[in-house]
Amino acid sequence: MVAFRNRQDDVEEDEADKARQAERERKKAEVRKRLEEAGRMKKAKKGFLTPERKKKLRKLLMLKAAEDLKMQQQLRAEERHRVLHDRILPMPVNFEQMTDPDELEDLANEFRERIIFLETEVYDLSYTVRQKDFVINELTIAVNNLRGKFVKPTLKRTNKTETQFDKIKKQNAAKVDFRAKLKTVDLHKFSFQ
Repeated sequence: MVAFRNRQDDVEEDEADKARQAERERKKAEVRKRLEEAGRMKKAKKGFLTPERKKKLRKLLMLKAAEDLKMQQQLRAEERHRVLHDRILPMPVNFEQMTDPDELEDLANEFRERIIFLETEVYDLSYTVRQKDFVINELTIAVNNLRGKFVKPTLKRTNKTETQFDKIKKQNAAKVDFRAKLKTVDLHKFSFQ
């Protein structure tokens, strides 16, 4: 019976060792799994924009920009067509058959008045654009002055020798010249003849 117990104890110890070993392996696998997840998370955070994703994103942005540009061009063309349709007077249907000078003169006067009206509009618009440009320039100057970012004038380079000569002249001018203050005497006056 003692031998049976020893075997049973050995089997129990083996099972306990196996259980401990399995527990250790399970914990190691769990730690390994956590470390791998942490590594993956770091890689995902660091390299979210991989080169392939960057290329794809750049391509999509270019396509979107091209679409927007086409849409803007189409809207401008429609606006231009509408404005031209409003401003240009249609020719009368029977223009080629018109022979009456009064009708032709009335038509010419109508076109002339329309041209004058449109030219005054062009002048007024260009004047307002010039005025607004002037106001914008004044405001930008005011903003730059408030920021202290005024345009610095370009400094003129001077020659060192010129400044040194100027200093020497100033020093010499400060000295009193007694000879210049003396009267000049005619030397021939006292000479023997």
